[in-house]
Amino acid sequence: MTDAILQHARGVIERGSLSFTLASRLLDSVTRAGSHQLYAWCRHCDDVIDGQTFGHDMQVPETGEQRRLLAGLRDQTERALRGETVSEPVFMGIARVVHQHGIPPHHLAEFLLGMEMDVEGRRYQTIDELAVFCYRVAGVVGVMMAHIMGVKDAATLKRAGDLGTGMQFTNIARDVADDAAVGRVYLPFDWLTEAGLAPEQVADPAWRPVVVALVGRLLDHGESYYRQADQGIEHLSFRNAWSIRAARLIYSEIATVIRRRGANAWDTRSSVPAWRKLQLVAVALGRTLGPS
Repeated sequence: MTDAILQHARGVIERGSLSFTLASRLLDSVTRAGSHQLYAWCRHCDDVIDGQTFGHDMQVPETGEQRRLLAGLRDQTERALRGETVSEPVFMGIARVVHQHGIPPHHLAEFLLGMEMDVEGRRYQTIDELAVFCYRVAGVVGVMMAHIMGVKDAATLKRAGDLGTGMQFTNIARDVADDAAVGRVYLPFDWLTEAGLAPEQVADPAWRPVVVALVGRLLDHGESYYRQADQGIEHLSFRNAWSIRAARLIYSEIATVIRRRGANAWDTRSSVPAWRKLQLVAVALGRTLGPS
């Protein structure tokens, strides 16, 4: 499949995420095409709401404008699912993936509810409340990805949701300072209160030691989701398991980098170098092959 919609989706993932691009290369062509089109739709929605380009250079629009943009995303998505003509290729791509792989449309609506939580400036009192947000913006993407891989059983779909949720905890940890600088504080307010930290102090370098401790707790919580997700990976076909395990290991490595950098974790973006990603792909292969 090499049509313009798929070509566009490939360009989006290659510019938006080197980690997911690498992991997707391990998939068969049909699954890879579906994953690229799913990623392109998710990336487009996130960029529109946050005023970004491929996840970078955030310039968050005013709330009223965000609400208008969100309504447009919902409208375009729903029209595409009905088979109507839409302007952006990402909407045609996601409609094709939904119909081809039998993805329940309510998962797309769930993802957009996560976008709405950001638009409305939701704050999270507890870690459980934050987990709901993480599921909506990332866990449900894992569920949709599992559908593309042909997963049908509820237990494995749930584990796929755990993986996406864990990845979002890592994302929050990596971007905690940048997000706080634009007024988005995802750390649970119960934790902030316990630590004597005001929301507006999260982005203040003077409070880095406190933030480091809180982010450590957040990463611990995310790790518990990764461990649960491992149980689902065991039920995937070989190529799918290799790809998903590689993505899981790379994201876990991002968490390791954040921990290792400590108070310097937010001076520059924490990332995994290419050579280390290739190592982790090899590790994922070994674990997927299992004992000889």
